Amino acid sequence: MDVVYASLHRRQQAAPEATAELAEVLGALWAHATAGDGLEHVTGRPEEDRIDLLMYLSTAAGPRGDALCRVEALLTRCHDASPLLRRRYLPPGATTA
Repeated sequence: MDVVYASLHRRQQAAPEATAELAEVLGALWAHATAGDGLEHVTGRPEEDRIDLLMYLSTAAGPRGDALCRVEALLTRCHDASPLLRRRYLPPGATTA
């Protein structure tokens, strides 16, 4: 199993909504995860300017060094498909607007 830490940074105008925010992000991740992502478990914590995620991935889904690529692809797919994530967060990998 691989564990990957990732963050989604909030857009300037998006205010944190701690409890609902985490549930919405986790729901979006599960809704857009595919078998190839190997997502087994995900947990998160809202912070002042971002939401931090720990994503647990099956190593059987791909080569060990591939875990970061799978997480990046999943986060990008979620951000592209979810109006809520696009409205609230910067694209994955971006840290400033």
